[in-house]
Formats: sequence, structure tokens, C-alpha cells
Amino acid sequence: MTTSQRRSLAVICTATFMLLLDITVVNVALPDISRDLHTSFSDLQWVIDAYALSLAALLLTAGALSDLLGRKRIFIAGLAVFSVASLLCGLAGSPLVLNLARALQGVGGAAMFATSLALLGASFQGRQRGTAFGIWGATTGAAVAVGPLVGGLLTEHVSWQSIFFINVPIGALAIYAAITQLDESTGPAARMDPPGLVTFSGGLFFLVFALVRGNAEGWGSSLIVGFLIAAGVLLALFVVVESRRADPMLDLTLFRKPAFTGAAIAAFALSASMFSMFLYLTLYIQFCLGFKPLEAGIRFLPVTLLSFVVAPVAGKLSERMPVRYLLGGGLTLVGLGLLLMRGLNAESEWTALLPGFIVAGAGVGMTNPPLASTAIGVVDPRRSGMASGINTTFRQVGIATGIAALGAIFQSSLQSKLPGGPPGEVLANSGPSILGPGRRTEFLAAYTDALNELLLIAAIVALVGAVLALVLVRPRDFVPQGSPSAVDDRGASIPVAG
Repeated sequence: MTTSQRRSLAVICTATFMLLLDITVVNVALPDISRDLHTSFSDLQWVIDAYALSLAALLLTAGALSDLLGRKRIFIAGLAVFSVASLLCGLAGSPLVLNLARALQGVGGAAMFATSLALLGASFQGRQRGTAFGIWGATTGAAVAVGPLVGGLLTEHVSWQSIFFINVPIGALAIYAAITQLDESTGPAARMDPPGLVTFSGGLFFLVFALVRGNAEGWGSSLIVGFLIAAGVLLALFVVVESRRADPMLDLTLFRKPAFTGAAIAAFALSASMFSMFLYLTLYIQFCLGFKPLEAGIRFLPVTLLSFVVAPVAGKLSERMPVRYLLGGGLTLVGLGLLLMRGLNAESEWTALLPGFIVAGAGVGMTNPPLASTAIGVVDPRRSGMASGINTTFRQVGIATGIAALGAIFQSSLQSKLPGGPPGEVLANSGPSILGPGRRTEFLAAYTDALNELLLIAAIVALVGAVLALVLVRPRDFVPQGSPSAVDDRGASIPVAG
């Protein structure tokens, strides 16, 4: 690995670390944000979903723009927008302002996510690519590992606003490093796709809004039914529009390769299962078990540290064995880990989650690096910007729809188990400590029963994703990613003599 390659890798990993750190930091800070800004349970969901939704809606556009205007240029622009949005998040004085700023963060995040893997793919070939993706995977694991601790420390001893302010100096340094260290790369000529952007982002917004507000408004209400119909119509129009465009935002022909489809499904399944469950597990550990933010962050260490340790190993293994076994095996471990967390009751301690945290953490670490390399490993290198954007889009769609769908099931389950429904301030602000002893036990029993249902659903999503990834990710779908290199019968890049 040359000095230039090492510097490029360091810049990309630093930016990725900042993005993922912000996500995991926010999870631990949600209860404090809720109490300070007096949010509803729906507001809490939107703190995560506003970011994920704008990120998912704009990733494909950012990928196409990067192929056209330059991946380095779009990457730096994303860093700048993300840093400014982080400042606005810290200054927010209401749930609406915070969620709008979070959506702006997603705009910057889209530009960064859509270009990071493409920039790595342009800088590394052959076996070095596996090493680079392994380091990138370790970086994602490190961000996940330290995020809850940093979030807990800052939230508990400074303020929840500081978890956003910390991105500003890091972003400024990353921008300087990107300008001076990254090499520019582009893809084939592309055109903007306004119809695709409008139909895709509109469809996703209507779907997530309906899922988040379904219980409050009533699933049979004209508003929710109308939004669900609008979501279906717009997403169907998106497919029609993209299939007829010469330069689509999402090239549907990429999905003719089963391996590409398998990678997209794996990305969605991982996010819709384990990552979506972090919100509800965080609320359980802090609201129901009474842990402070830093204490909650420490309790998440088993899952985060395991993902950090396993990720670089998986990156190395992806050079030597079929990646479908890593994807299928990793998602299987995630599913098993979620099943191991089930069985909670009103008397459970946090250690009841420990076996599941360990197994699921190993699964996350095993899945992330080969998922990244597969996303761009089965397409023409010139389309790596779009391929990276599509894969990350499926990740973010998984988080947005996963949190919204699981939240709808969660609230519905609580309402059915508690006469009169759960008090809103218990879910979103004070926790069950405001209730009397008898009512508190009743609430905890209902809460853990509902959480057990979510864990089962999330596990099924992960296990279905594991099976589909194992079946669809075929070695023969991988293509050479640059000269001098070729692809072996396992889908791993190998150097070519001469």
C-alpha cells in the first residue's frame, strides 16, 4: 500500500467514523433529548428517521452526481453540509427544528456515503482492496463501539447538544484532509433524474410518515390510507420512470445480477433488524432499567466491541472464501442474537441481553465488510458510484422503515396490553418511574412483552436476509475491478501476473 493510498484510506475512514459515530451517539442521547425538548414518541422516531429518510432519498442522486461531477468534489461538499447541519442540531430548541436539521444532516451524509466506497474502489485493486475494505469495516465497527460511550459521556457530563457540536471541528479537519489527499475520479457521463428523485423520495416519505403516525391517527383514517396509497403509487411510478430513462438514477438492469440483488437485500435486512432495534433497546435500558446515558453506553459494549473485532477478520476472509458464506453466516448470527435476547420480563436485568449482544455483534462485524465489497464488486468499475449509493440506500431504507414499522407494532402491542393505552409521557419522557409500584410492574410487563415481539420480528427479517444472500450472491457475478487484476471463482480479486 503506497503512502498516497494510506492517506486516502485515512481520510475516507475518518469521515465514515464521524458519520457513524453521530448515529450511535444519538441513540444513547435520545432520552435526554426527549426530556429537554418535551418530545412525543413519534418525535423520537423522527430524530432517527429524518436523517435516514433524507439520506436514503438522496443517495442515488448523490451517486449519479459523483460519477458526473467528481467523487472527491461531492464527498467534500457532503462533509461541509454535514458539519453545518450538526451545528444546527446542537442549536435546536424544538423537536421540529432538530428533525429538520437532522434531515439536512442526511443530505450531507448522502453525498459522503454515496462516494466513500467508490473512492476506495478507485484507489485499491486486487488483494489490497480486501485489506482496504477490512480497515473500512473496522472503522465502522470502531464508530459503533465507541459511539455509545462517547454519547453517554457527553450527554451525562456536558449536554446532549455536545454530541452534535463535536462534529464541527472533526468535519473541518476532514475537509482539509480530503482537499489535500484525495484523488479525483469520475464515472460515465450521466444526467440528473428529477422525476426519479421526486417519485422515490416522495414515496418513501409517505410510507414512513404513515407507519410512524398510523397508531395515533388510526390505520383506517383517510390521512393514513391516503398516505399509504400515495406511497404505493409513487414507488410504482419510480420503477416505471427508471425503466424508461436512458440515464436512470437507479439502473434497474443492475438487479439482473442476482449477486447485486442479494447484497441489496442483505443491506436492508441488517438495518431493518439489528440497527432498527437499537432505538427500542436503548429506551428499555434507560427508561425501564433506569441506567444513565454513560451506563447504558457501557451495556452496549459487548455488541459494539465484537463487531469491531470481527470486521477486519471478515475483510481478510473475503479475499479467501466466497463472500456469500460471510453474508449468510453474519446475518444468521444477527438473527440468532436477536432470538437470544427474547424472554424478557418485568424482573429481567440487563444481563438477559448479554448472550444476544455477543452473538449479534459478531454477526454485524462479519456482514459489513463483505457487504461493502460485494456492492461494487459485481458492477462495472465506472458504475461504482451508483452501486455504492444503491447499497447504502437499502441500508437507510431498512433503518427508516424498520424503525417506523417496529414502532407501529410496538405502540399497538402496548395499547392492547395496557387498558387505556400507555401514557405518552412514560414512553417518551419520564419512563415508568412516574408510575405507582403496581402500575409500574404492569407497564414493565407489557413493555417487555412488546419488546419480545419486536425481537422475534427483527430476527425473522435477519434470517430471511441470510438465506437470500446465501442463495443469490453467486461467485460468477463478480467482475474485474481494474487492471492488473482478475476475479477468482470465489468472487475475490486476485492479481494477474505480467
